[in-house]
Amino acid sequence: MNISTVKINGFAALAPMAGVADRAFRELCCEFGAAYVVGEMASAKGISLSGQKSEQLLRLSEAERPAAVQLFGDNPDVMAEAAQKAMAYTPEILDINMGCPAPKIAGNGGGAALMKNPALAEEITRACVRAVPIPVTVKLRTGWDADSINVTEMAKRCESAGAAAITIHGRTRAQMYAPPVDSSQIRAVKQAVSVPVIGNGDITDGKSAKQMLDDTGCGLVMVGRGALGRPWVFAQINAYLTHGTILPEPPIAERMEIMLRHLRQLCAYKGSCIGIRQARKHAAWYMKGIHGAASLRQEIGAMASLADLEALAEKVAGMG
Repeated sequence: MNISTVKINGFAALAPMAGVADRAFRELCCEFGAAYVVGEMASAKGISLSGQKSEQLLRLSEAERPAAVQLFGDNPDVMAEAAQKAMAYTPEILDINMGCPAPKIAGNGGGAALMKNPALAEEITRACVRAVPIPVTVKLRTGWDADSINVTEMAKRCESAGAAAITIHGRTRAQMYAPPVDSSQIRAVKQAVSVPVIGNGDITDGKSAKQMLDDTGCGLVMVGRGALGRPWVFAQINAYLTHGTILPEPPIAERMEIMLRHLRQLCAYKGSCIGIRQARKHAAWYMKGIHGAASLRQEIGAMASLADLEALAEKVAGMG
């Protein structure tokens, strides 16, 4: 599919998970076949103040293309200014977060709170489209809660404001991440707009990716939590949708090798102190499903260095 002038070659994109989808993880997911990645959401206000954290969130490498940067905020002028500043990082696409359910974001008017204010969402989209020379996309939920399902109206407003594609997480903000995913709402948007629609929610393998594509008619799926500790999920999706092949989970030793490559790169980008602290949650995800994972998580919590991680990986690989 194409998002305006940007060609997306493949079936699945990596979702912009805060605190997870950093540069090291995005690069690894691309290596396994992610067709497109969206960076962690960055505060428009923080960018306008030239915050160092925002700069790290926006930075992209050549190993993760095509890529989008994602902004959140509730002021059209501030969002437009941040969008212009984000161009320094040469993204192919600018994405606007209108779906984050976290109280810290939605409680301050950004993210999923925009689902309650379609007129403001449209104004923000239009301001960003006017501000930058690249395609602007939006990420929505189905509504604020079950009594206010309005994603089709939101999508049409954003399209009229110039959005080049729309991603929909098939849950309300009130659901957070609880089941079920409402694919019928994604299908309704697909039928209501002419721009590409990307389906998001509970994509964990090739079969669930195909189900989403079949149920909604969307042109691409977006994988979030299904990729945690499983960057190879993109290879599994590609194999199933291309050849009908079901690729198994990698053997434990291979899983540990992938984990080490990932977390060494994370530490290289962020420094060993911050890196090893953030590596702990990733390591716990890589251990999921392995016999004795609960006790392994305790060891992960005590890790203080890359050497500790490497020793643990060697121990776990031997268990396989």
